[in-house]
Amino acid sequence: MTQTAIPFLFMRGGSSRGPYMNRADLPDDLETLANVLIAIVGSGHPLNIDGIGGGVAVTTKVAMLSRSDDAWADVDYFFAQVSVEDRLVDFKPTCGNILSGVGPAAIEMGLVDPHDGVTTVNILAVNTGAKISAVVQTPDKVVSYDGGTQIDGVPGTSAPVALKFMDTIGGATGSLLPTGNAKDVIDGIEVTCMDVAMPMVIARADSFGLTGYETAAELDDNAAFFARLEAVRLKAGELMGMGDVSKSVMPKFGLFAPSSQGGTAAARYFMPWKCHPTMAVTGAQCLSSCLLTPGTVAEGLASQPEKSPARITLEHPSGTIDVVVDFDKTAKGLDIKSAGLVRTSRKLAAGDVFVPRSVWAGK
Repeated sequence: MTQTAIPFLFMRGGSSRGPYMNRADLPDDLETLANVLIAIVGSGHPLNIDGIGGGVAVTTKVAMLSRSDDAWADVDYFFAQVSVEDRLVDFKPTCGNILSGVGPAAIEMGLVDPHDGVTTVNILAVNTGAKISAVVQTPDKVVSYDGGTQIDGVPGTSAPVALKFMDTIGGATGSLLPTGNAKDVIDGIEVTCMDVAMPMVIARADSFGLTGYETAAELDDNAAFFARLEAVRLKAGELMGMGDVSKSVMPKFGLFAPSSQGGTAAARYFMPWKCHPTMAVTGAQCLSSCLLTPGTVAEGLASQPEKSPARITLEHPSGTIDVVVDFDKTAKGLDIKSAGLVRTSRKLAAGDVFVPRSVWAGK
């Protein structure tokens, strides 16, 4: 054979999709692994014409699963963000939308034994150290993808996957506010640098002369805005102790505006070189935490909840997303106990994906 076959599931997780694979079926060293994932996705072409990517960042994501050695977790979830065109792979972040498919995929792969009715899969996100419990619908001990749950950005309805995130503060930088400040000013733009589930740089839309209600396409076409965003993001990465982030998707960028649809606030999330068509699950947690934390750029956008847990509704380009945050406010800021969301997932295909043997000859 001139190609190497690798078993995979092709799944939609939340409002993203990509291949889910057993880590044991892939190269051990990260350099070879990156080349394999580039070949699988077809990175290097705007349409990913020589791979199974979809030509946008939400469809060039990869989940790699294995049984966990952690005493709490059932499954280790190792995530990779593959670039569409630049032949780059970033192993630093995690992805909460792709995470929505990890529980179902782990059961489908035989990594977790299902129960009759529902199965709770405890997941360790190895990229960030976060712990997540996923409740998967498993009637008759079989994963069900049929149900009445609808999430904005995905057509139709599916079975719910309930996610509860723990240990999300400071996963990448070690602290809630990695610069030590609730607000910083970079290039004349007031920002909050925060690390909850995903390190982010957050600003108000009007700081960039935007309304905050622009569509994803309108923002993607605004080259001048992205040039300013990236300049601020690069300097913020240094201030956050992340070094040179010019080739990393972290930190991500977010914008706030007052609610226009009855939610808590309007938000836009950047990946970071494109606007997310909906909202990232990890980004939603960080943005919600920003809304709850006194002194940030979000202060005054929404009334502060009197008690915990609090339901935060973020308005995004395709609708809304709800995050339920269980927290304590302390003298040092916010102590987040957990964040809960309900997403959906669906298995789209299963079989082997092929890469040239010149890239990897297999194990």
